[in-house]
Formats: sequence, C-alpha cells, structure tokens
Amino acid sequence: MRTTTSRIEALDIFRALTMFFMLFVNDIPGLKNIPHWLLHAQRNEDMLGFSDTIFPGFLFAMGMAIPFAIENRIRKGDTLPRIAWHVLSRTIALLIMGLFTVNLESLDPSATGISWILFSSIMVIAFFLVWSVYPKATDGKKYLFTGMKIVGVLLLVYLFSIYEGQDGSAFSPKWWGILGLIGWTYLVCTFIYLFTRNSIVYNSIAWGILILCSVLSASGVFDGWAFVGYIPSEATLHGFGMAGVCASLIMQKYANKQSPKPFMIIMSCIGAVLLVAAIIAHQYWIISKLQGTPTWLFYCCAIFFPLFACIYWLTDVKGKSHWFTIIKPAGTITLTCYIIPYVWSIRAIAGPHHPALLNSGIPGLITSLIYSLIVIALAWLLMKMKIRLKI
Repeated sequence: MRTTTSRIEALDIFRALTMFFMLFVNDIPGLKNIPHWLLHAQRNEDMLGFSDTIFPGFLFAMGMAIPFAIENRIRKGDTLPRIAWHVLSRTIALLIMGLFTVNLESLDPSATGISWILFSSIMVIAFFLVWSVYPKATDGKKYLFTGMKIVGVLLLVYLFSIYEGQDGSAFSPKWWGILGLIGWTYLVCTFIYLFTRNSIVYNSIAWGILILCSVLSASGVFDGWAFVGYIPSEATLHGFGMAGVCASLIMQKYANKQSPKPFMIIMSCIGAVLLVAAIIAHQYWIISKLQGTPTWLFYCCAIFFPLFACIYWLTDVKGKSHWFTIIKPAGTITLTCYIIPYVWSIRAIAGPHHPALLNSGIPGLITSLIYSLIVIALAWLLMKMKIRLKI
C-alpha cells in the first residue's frame, strides 16, 4: 500500500476534466442544432448522454480522494471523532449550499422583492464569507475574519427569510441539488471508509452492498417502505463514490510508474466486468440518470475505471500532465469553479440579447467551451488573490 504523500497527478487531472465538462454541460442546455447525445437523457429515455456521465464522474473522483484525505489526517494525529466531525461539517456545508442553489431555480423575483441576479450574487458572496479559506491571523484579524463569517451567515438567513417560490412555495428541500447529493455521497462513503480503512476486500464488499441496494430499488423491492423516503439521494449515487474509493485503493496497491502494466490490466478487467454487468442489467432497466438505474451505474463505471488508468499512464507515467495545464486549476479549486456561474453565466445574463449565431450548432458549443475555460481562469485569479472556497 502506498504510504507516500506525493500527489497523484491523475487524481487532479481527472477531477479537473469532470469540473470542466460539468461547466460545459451546464451551459449547453437551450442551444439549438447540437447533437442529442451531448445532452441529458429524459427521465424515461433509454440513453447515456454525454452530460449523464459528468456528475457520476465527479462522484467517482471524489471517492478516489477519500482514502488519501482520511489517511493524511490520521498521519497528522487527528482522532476518529475529530475526523467524523470534520466530515459532518463538510456535509452540512454542502447541503446548505445545495439547498440554496436548488431554491434559486424556482425563485419568484416579484414576490421576493429582489431580482434573480441580485439574490444569486448575495448568495455567492455569503458562501465566500462563510466558507472561504482565511489565512492564519493574529487576534485582531481573527476577530475580523470571524465577523466576516457571521456576516455571511446573516446574509443567508436574510435570503432564507425573504424567499418565495414561483408557486408561492417557501424555502424547502425540493431536492438536494448537485452539491447536496455530493454531500450525502461524501458522508456515506467516508463513514464506510472510516470502518473499512484501506482494505480493498471490505471496501469492495461495501460497494457490492450499495450496488445490491441499487438493484433492489430498481426492482421495486423498496416500494412502499416508509423509511426509504428518509434516505438521502439513492444507493446508485453512493455506488459511484465507493467505486472511486475502490479504484483509489487498487491504484495505491498496484500502480507503479516504472511498471504500470499490472494496474492498467486490473482496471481494464474491472471495466470489462462492469460492461458485461451493464449489458445484462440493460435487459431489465433502461439507462437513466434521473431514475438512477443500475444500468447507468454499470455503464458509467465501466468507462471510469479504464479511463482513469489511461489518465494515470499519460500523466504520472509519461509525464504529460502539462497537456492539461489550462484546466488543471479546476482539479484543486473545484468548488470555486462550480459556484462562479451562479454570478456570471453568459446564457442567463445575455438571455434573448445573446447573438443568435452563438446560440446554435458549432459556434454555440465553442462558446460554451470558451466560457468554461473563462470560469476556470476566474477561479484561478481569485485563488491568486487568496480568495477560494474550501469546506
């Protein structure tokens, strides 16, 4: 098992790619004359759209980081209760941000009294005030930073108090939002890892149990079970996270820059087995992100395992990580990248005034790609100014 604390380039690159494409796929809805396979599939549509692979890819990347994060904290002397509290606090932060972004979607500006853009801007400012990385400071600045956090909390309370939805609804968990679903998956997978630690066998068993829960849920076994409604998100999403945990442990045991072949073979074989599982599952359930079917889980994981192995070979073995320099910041300041579009989105701000040429076909897709790069650049500039989100 790898004990070095040296950073694995492939982890950051994989996460950067998923963040870059998440910005891209979030910007392309509404474009005309673009390939259908780029978009999310409808709820009952049997299709794996490119957009349907990005969120699970992010969960997979998050899962891969969990063993490194936990083991680093343990090496630094953190106790398990302290680590558990850290995990809970991060989950709560993601849930809060997720709920605000979800409720923003159905905001009624006329009832609330402020525009969508102003509400969104105040929300983002509050996020940065509460969850920014503040430098170590003397007592005087420490009080200042604490005061800034309090102001951020008060801004969120203010937005909560004035909120009203388009249907007259109050602020509520309509769904958890992308950040909230990431939070729940992070909580489940990290707590599993705290019990299983670096055992590939035990973590694989836990992953298998989550896959079984996904299959049983899709089979209707849990229909009518009262407790199921209280389980946040679905086992399918947690399955992506645990797949990442298992991939990380396999990498730590078998990956070697001087002899990468065994790792490449193992990851490819796992991908092949999952592909077979996906083909079998497809006989019973459609590929559906919105339904969270096991078929979706299997097909995506069949892609992620060998894909990560290829990225590892390219970046850590062949030393080509500089190929991804332009998007690499998205792998380390991911949350900042995700939040920026809530303040600056070319589609939302320009609206009908957006040039028609840039709302269709290849020009529209190129615009979205450039926009995604600009968001990453803005996040990088904020980081250079010592402004970045971290929970």
